Amino acid sequence: MKLYFLGTAGGRTVTFKKIRNSGGILLKDKSLIHIDPGPGAFVYFFNTPFEPWKDLNAVVLSHLHLDHSADVNTILESATESGRRKGVKLFAPADALKGEHRVVLPYIQRLVETHTLEEEKSFQINEITLKVLHKHTHHRVEVYSLLFENPEGKKVVYIPCGRFEEYWLEHLPQGADLMIFNATFYRKRPHIDHLSVEDVIKILREKKPKKAVITHYSKEMLLKNPLKVAKEISSQTGVETIAVEDLSVVEV
Repeated sequence: MKLYFLGTAGGRTVTFKKIRNSGGILLKDKSLIHIDPGPGAFVYFFNTPFEPWKDLNAVVLSHLHLDHSADVNTILESATESGRRKGVKLFAPADALKGEHRVVLPYIQRLVETHTLEEEKSFQINEITLKVLHKHTHHRVEVYSLLFENPEGKKVVYIPCGRFEEYWLEHLPQGADLMIFNATFYRKRPHIDHLSVEDVIKILREKKPKKAVITHYSKEMLLKNPLKVAKEISSQTGVETIAVEDLSVVEV
């Protein structure tokens, strides 16, 4: 599997002042999956070897916030060729699909195979198994940590935004090939629902994946220099940790 990080912006300031690109992550095995297509996802997609209307098989939203979902409708309209290309799948929390806070337009939902994420539920995206690990709340919306596994047994875990709680450790797998953290803050902020470096270190010490990635940086994290932060995490956990840049590619 290969991961294409279209952008690394996290939170309001870095995303919406475009200090870094946004746009989420492309996961490529035989199939191609777009995870959290935030602002600019459609444009940055074309910095990869792929085209949505030929290659994209599914979109997965971990939660509805705009830095994770702003381009979801554009990506899906393109991937389905306005409904002519069948079989594209969408996976999203219920509140992203229904009600006053929905972010996926009803007519777009009719163009795709729409599936609602629920804790401990599994889905197939061709050869890729998508497993929902645990649900948590991030600023009053549903958020899900996710596991992607290919037929060779390679496992990629994505831990999106949220305030770390001990129960997460019961649901996260041991020894995954790659664990991706939306590590927004350097210092822990108890009243803000985002991961800190302290949280990442705790999870890595417990779960010992083969490799880790940090992304989704706040301005504070950028001032600390993510490359230096990744070295600090590696030295404290023994897990090789990469601080991705915009358009980085990581192979599993």
